[in-house]
Amino acid sequence: MSNYILFDDATRRHLLPLTFTRPIADLRIGIQTIRQKWQSALNQSTSTLTAPYLQALFPMNWAKNKTNVFINSSILPNKILVKQIQNLGINEAIVEGKMIIAAKSDKSHPHILHKSTNEQIPLITNYSTHSPKTTYRKLNHVWDLFLYNAEAIQVDFEELTHNQNSTIPSATNTLINQNQIFIAEGASVQGAFLNATDGPIYIGKNATVMEGSLIRGPFALCDYGVVKMGAKIYGGTTIGPYAKVGGEVSNSVIWGYSNKGHDGFLGNSVIGAWCNLGADTNSSNLKNNYSKVKVWNYSEEGFVTSNQQFCGLIMGDHSKSGINTMFNTGTVVGAAANIFGSNFPPKFVPSFSWGGGEGLTTHKIEKAIDTARRMYARRNLQFSTLEEDILKTIFEQTAFLR
Repeated sequence: MSNYILFDDATRRHLLPLTFTRPIADLRIGIQTIRQKWQSALNQSTSTLTAPYLQALFPMNWAKNKTNVFINSSILPNKILVKQIQNLGINEAIVEGKMIIAAKSDKSHPHILHKSTNEQIPLITNYSTHSPKTTYRKLNHVWDLFLYNAEAIQVDFEELTHNQNSTIPSATNTLINQNQIFIAEGASVQGAFLNATDGPIYIGKNATVMEGSLIRGPFALCDYGVVKMGAKIYGGTTIGPYAKVGGEVSNSVIWGYSNKGHDGFLGNSVIGAWCNLGADTNSSNLKNNYSKVKVWNYSEEGFVTSNQQFCGLIMGDHSKSGINTMFNTGTVVGAAANIFGSNFPPKFVPSFSWGGGEGLTTHKIEKAIDTARRMYARRNLQFSTLEEDILKTIFEQTAFLR
C-alpha cells in the first residue's frame, strides 16, 4: 500500500490570500475540502507538502517502508485520474506540460523534495512520465473556487449521500425536487423553502436552517452551520462548518467559523475562516459597465484580468468588516485585516491592515492574535502556538505590501 502526500506547487501563490494560513489541500470547494475529496477517492489518509512556515501545523508523513505518491493538491480527483495514479510504477509520474500531476517515489529515495522559494515540490528528474488519461478540474485562481463550486457540490452530494438516507423533513417546509435534498442526522430545518430544481441541497449534521429562509440549489450547509431567519441564498453557495449566514448570498463559498449574520449582499465571493462581516456589509460583484473584473494577484504583485464578469469579495482568514462596509467589485482582502468606515476601501487590502476608504494603517500583530484567541474561545477552542507562529510569519512576509 502506498503513502499519499498532497503537495502545493506554484499555484499556491495564485490562491493567496486563502492559502496564507493553509495548504491548497485544505481549501473547501463544494461540500468537502480538497483533502477530504482525495482521501475519500483513495480510501486512505493523506499528509501535506507545503510552504515551510505551514509545515509544522500541516506535517508531511514520509513513509520509509512504503512507496510514496505525491499528488498535486490543486487538482480535484475523478475516478479515471485516481485509477491512473494508483497504477503508477516506481519512479513514474503523470505530467502535463511542465505541471506535475502525480509522482510515485522509490521508498528508499527521500531526497525527492526540491525547495523553490516558498514551494516544495517533487523532483522527478529521470522519472518515466505519462500524460493524463482524462480531463480534470484544476484550481488556478481564487475565483475558481466560486466558479466551480456548483459543480463540486453536485459531485460531493452524490459521493456523500450514496446509500445514505435523509432524515424526514418537517412538514413546515416547502420542498421542490425533494429527492435532491438531503438533511443529515441532527439537523433542524423549520419553515424554510428549499428548491433543488437546478441542483442538490445538502444540509449537514446538526446544522440549522431557520424559518423564512429561501434556498435554491446547488447549496451546501456543512455540519453545525446556521442559516438565519429570512436568508435568501442562491445556487452555487457553500456555508462551511460552524459558520452563520444571513441576508442575501449568491454563488459564494464561506468557510468554517465565519459569520455573515445580518442583512447585506455577498455574491461570487470566497470568505476565509474566522471572518466576520458586520451588519449590512455589501459586496459588489458586477461593474457598472459590465466589463471583466480585475483582481489583485499576489504572484504578479498587481491586478490581473479575471475574465469574469461577476466577481465579488475574496477575504483571507481572520479578517473583519464593520457595519455598513461597502466592498467594490473584485476586492481582495488579506489575512487578519480590520475594515471599517465610510466609502469603499481599496480594491486590494493587504494583510493586517486597519481602516478603510479614509486610509489604512497596520493592525498590530499582538492585537490580531488576541482577537483570534477570543474568537476561538467563544467556540470552546484554543488558538495554538503553531497558528500564532503562522500569523506572525504572514505579518512579516506581507509587511512590504502595507
